[in-house]
Amino acid sequence: MTEDSANPDVVLVGGGIMSATLSALLGVVAPDWTVTVFESGPLVAGESSDPWNNAGTGHSALCELNYTPASPNGRVDTTKAVTINEQFQLSRQFWSSLVHAGLTGSPKDFITSVPHVSFVTGGAGRSYMRARHEALAAQPLFAGLEYTEDTAELNSWIPLMMAGRDPAQIAAATRSVAGTDVDFGALTRLLFDQAIARGVHVHTDHRVEDLRRERDGRWTVTARDTRTDERRTVRTRFVFVGAGGGALPLLQRSGIREIRGFGGFPVSGQFLRTRSPELVTRHQAKVYGQAAVGAPPMSVPHLDLRNIDNDQSLLFGPYAGFSPRFLKAGSFWDLPKSVRPNNLGSMLGVGRDNIPLTRYLIGQVLQSRKARHASLTDFVPLAEQRDWELITAGQRVQVIKKDPAGHGVLQFGTELVVGGEGSIAGLLGASPGASTAVAAMLNLLERCFPDRVDTWRPLIQEAIPSYGHKLSTEPVLLADVREETMRTLELNG
Repeated sequence: MTEDSANPDVVLVGGGIMSATLSALLGVVAPDWTVTVFESGPLVAGESSDPWNNAGTGHSALCELNYTPASPNGRVDTTKAVTINEQFQLSRQFWSSLVHAGLTGSPKDFITSVPHVSFVTGGAGRSYMRARHEALAAQPLFAGLEYTEDTAELNSWIPLMMAGRDPAQIAAATRSVAGTDVDFGALTRLLFDQAIARGVHVHTDHRVEDLRRERDGRWTVTARDTRTDERRTVRTRFVFVGAGGGALPLLQRSGIREIRGFGGFPVSGQFLRTRSPELVTRHQAKVYGQAAVGAPPMSVPHLDLRNIDNDQSLLFGPYAGFSPRFLKAGSFWDLPKSVRPNNLGSMLGVGRDNIPLTRYLIGQVLQSRKARHASLTDFVPLAEQRDWELITAGQRVQVIKKDPAGHGVLQFGTELVVGGEGSIAGLLGASPGASTAVAAMLNLLERCFPDRVDTWRPLIQEAIPSYGHKLSTEPVLLADVREETMRTLELNG
């Protein structure tokens, strides 16, 4: 292990899946670069990357209905679904290459096969599901997607959800056996273990308090050891702020002009969880439904099988809530401190234009245990309260930014902000987040190091064969990639 440098080539702020992924990519394309990581918590993967703080779906748009919106004429747009699936394939390929290279442990420590199911009820829901299946079935990335409205088949796919359901109720579903469950906490820890073994320095309990660009273009990064209150200062050529909800305040502190106008809207989440072996055995799938009318995309109800620490459980939710914290372990002052003259207009505009969202959040915060259980019984008609416990999931900070007209817009995706002529970058936003970490960090490399990408391209393509290609239009490459990743990651389907 080399001595920790006071002048590392790269500083990564945040010990989650984004920083872990970027560190791993740099290990491929620039193995001689020195890297230092600062994580404010006592452990890496303690916030959004913790498996209990995210759905772990392995977002690939196989079941998430909000990625396939329908127009008023009923036509389903698959553009976003195809894009997200392509991005997840990049992640799978990179993980596969790391396993080949000796990533510690078995792939089953972080990824397992779980069918992904979309489920709707009612005549309108069935019509939408038929149109969605027809549109996706024509896409090579969604080959094998099954459709049914047959009660017997639904009973075999999702027996826990069908038991006790009104036989007269119209229901329809699609299923992909190519779906996965991903423990991003375990994956993050494995990636950092590998990084430390090659010389990356990871400092936990170190909160970055200042980012300042010097006249020579380098960044001075000051972090406080929260255990001893001592300060550590380093100078670096490049900073990545992958601190989840904590990224916005740090980017604001950096003073880069590109962050002006950005704001954040924090949303907390809760889930009902059961570890009942009987219930888990009867629901070996991830099932997504449709969001209620007027509810935001992040509220899409889902009943997920989770494989965490070699133990299976079911999560149902999310139940949205509000907290001014930007991190689960953050401060109640996070939101008010993020308000600046350059983003006040955007934030007020979003508040004015999203009154239904405000009403929804207030209703969720005031929701009783009985009301939460009623939502669960829409999915699991025979569910009993005694089998389920309420747990608090992670904080999400939705991006607020100005549109070309200068109005504030609330975004439900992710946003890579690059400043300082490519010397600093930060990731804002939430879903699909962790599942598309590799795509996000490849985008960062392209935008921040454009003069090096051509040199790096062969190295990246060796690790990620579809980099620079579209699997949706190259069936031979798609087949090769699928076969390799399924074999290496020990996946079914």
